[in-house]
Amino acid sequence: MKNITFLLLLTASIICPATGIAATSPGSAEIRNNVIASSTASVSGAEIGTPAPDFTLDAVVNQEFKKISLSDYRGKWVVLFFYPGDFTFVCPTEINGFNKSLPDFTRLNTEVLAVSVDSKFSHLAWIRSGALDKLGFPLLSDFSKQTAKAYGVLDTVQGSARRGLFIIDPKGVLQHMLIHNDKVGRSIEETLRVLTALQTEELCPLNWKAGDKTLKP
Repeated sequence: MKNITFLLLLTASIICPATGIAATSPGSAEIRNNVIASSTASVSGAEIGTPAPDFTLDAVVNQEFKKISLSDYRGKWVVLFFYPGDFTFVCPTEINGFNKSLPDFTRLNTEVLAVSVDSKFSHLAWIRSGALDKLGFPLLSDFSKQTAKAYGVLDTVQGSARRGLFIIDPKGVLQHMLIHNDKVGRSIEETLRVLTALQTEELCPLNWKAGDKTLKP
């Protein structure tokens, strides 16, 4: 009986209980970390230079419900940004900021779309609460979370979208993506800088901005 108990304790000490990976095997720590990380991050189908994942989602436009598809914007540039949630703190600063800068995006033949996993009813209630300005772009509802998953921004632990931003060209091809910590708001100035640089279709050096010279191969 003592021998059996010893064997059970020995087995438990060398097997990672969460993953079933031997703790004493070479590289096991790295493997365990990868397993844990994969449980909190979704697999992205979004890759630079490939067609952006298409979607058709419920949206709030001028306080009315509407269906919107990415394909509706073919022929225009699109700035698609995901945010963690309605009735939060950083998110309204971003949404209002993009709204104030809409004329700058319009001059660049660009439409702005904002997405979270909240319902369309939540979006409408948030708008009517007075927390947001009168918006000139849609708030999209990815209630199934499939679009956030397709773009690799779904936090499966929190059940919300990460703070991810994507620039899609008029042919529907993904040209830029940025995903970062939810606590930090994005820079509209940087978004416009990258968008303008992409539209030159030329080589743009460090800190390039509109009016600067591009590089010639």
